[in-house]
Amino acid sequence: ESGDPETLPSLVDEELLQKAVEEQGPQDQAGQIAKEEGMQYDEVSQLRLDYKNILKIDHLWQFTSLTKLQLDNNIIEKIEGLGRLTNLKWLDLSFNNIEGIEGLDTLVKLEDLSLCNNRISVIENMDTLLNLHVLSIGNNFLAQLENVIYLRKFKNLRTLNLAGNPICKEDRYKIFVAAYLPELVYLDFRLLDEQTREQAFGKYQYAIEEMRHNEAQERRAMDARQEQEDELQLHRDAFVELLNGPYLFDSMYADDAEAAKLAYLPGVSVLLETYPSPYSVLSVFEIGLAQRGRREDEVKSFFDCSREAVDDNQQRAAQIAADFEKARRQVMSEIQQATDARLLEAQLNHCSEEINQLCDSLMTQELQLVDQLEVCVCVPTFAQCRDLENHHHEKLLEIAVATLERVAKNELEEDMPDDVRMLFVDKDTVINAVSASHDTHLMKIDNREDELMTSCNSWMSALMKSVQDEEVKRNRKRISEIHNYIDYVRDQLDEMQHEHH
Repeated sequence: ESGDPETLPSLVDEELLQKAVEEQGPQDQAGQIAKEEGMQYDEVSQLRLDYKNILKIDHLWQFTSLTKLQLDNNIIEKIEGLGRLTNLKWLDLSFNNIEGIEGLDTLVKLEDLSLCNNRISVIENMDTLLNLHVLSIGNNFLAQLENVIYLRKFKNLRTLNLAGNPICKEDRYKIFVAAYLPELVYLDFRLLDEQTREQAFGKYQYAIEEMRHNEAQERRAMDARQEQEDELQLHRDAFVELLNGPYLFDSMYADDAEAAKLAYLPGVSVLLETYPSPYSVLSVFEIGLAQRGRREDEVKSFFDCSREAVDDNQQRAAQIAADFEKARRQVMSEIQQATDARLLEAQLNHCSEEINQLCDSLMTQELQLVDQLEVCVCVPTFAQCRDLENHHHEKLLEIAVATLERVAKNELEEDMPDDVRMLFVDKDTVINAVSASHDTHLMKIDNREDELMTSCNSWMSALMKSVQDEEVKRNRKRISEIHNYIDYVRDQLDEMQHEHH
């Protein structure tokens, strides 16, 4: 470097990246072509950006195929901008000014992470990096030996470097690490020997047994939660979540202001017991689950068919192109040997005409492919729920009218609160109360049915959209391939023409 740009922090910008990619790309002919055409960042698998005086990680989101990234020996202060690099296996951030571990959540494939020579005081925020084999975090500010216990969650961790941290000065350091990380093979560049392991086991046996017990309990609780979550997700995918329990029935009564009063009428409590609460929607639930299975099968067979169509089509197109190519070579050599100008002209024209026809037939071939997705979307109906509710309503109405007649004749022995008695001032009041209750219930059923329909339709349109987007992408790529080939063939023909002129 001439002058003294070293002292100025540099930016990770287009120019820096372009240069790094070119310098580190293949140096042979392929590299030359890549240079001319511009290297695709999303195809680069390894990148070195060390010793570049970088202050802030930026502009790396396009490098989605990177498996190895070196950012060591810079002046980086914060781990950021790596979220899209989900294929990284190897990341070096050593010799920087990083104070905290963060921003690594999405790098779940990471196996080797180096954070040596930074200013990190806590090992944290790495929960998702379960594939970690090697962690180097020497020469930082780690001061709590207990913090090492955090690393127990990495079942594949075999190599750990903590050398040069304050914790290493503690007498029990090596034994503590060996005890809490029993799978570790190398610690601070040395093989952990049997003697250390035995010592560690002797000293920390009880603490570790207790910890194992707690971890196992935690794991069981997590598994149970996960199982519940998976089951709920399955129900959501079938659009019938919470329909296998009393949820809908409870919600019908939760917002029903009249229900509490009507419950006092003689005979209503018996009626409520016979209202088959959770079971009214159980059929909806079961049908929904069965239909989800059918839907998945149909979608799968659609994708199978469409893949087959694409393959088939490409084979046909390849055959057309191969036949053409064979004929073209033949004609080209004839043209090269031609001496008669008129004959040559005729041959060139014929050739040009053939190219146009090839272009047409390849394009037609491509257009035949755009097909339609047919997925039967049948959703379960809530008709049975409505029938039950209507039936319940009629019975309730009978009881209410009968009670009204007894109140009118003063024959009612049962004790009733005042607000319930108020319902029986006249026929309209009591009938309105029963109807209001019924309307609330029907509304809840309708809402749940709408919700099911909406979920189903939005699933369908999302599927259609993704299929169409993929098809458009495939189609564009294909058409540009056809155009490239046609251009290439035309250029060759033009060159021939010039040579003969």
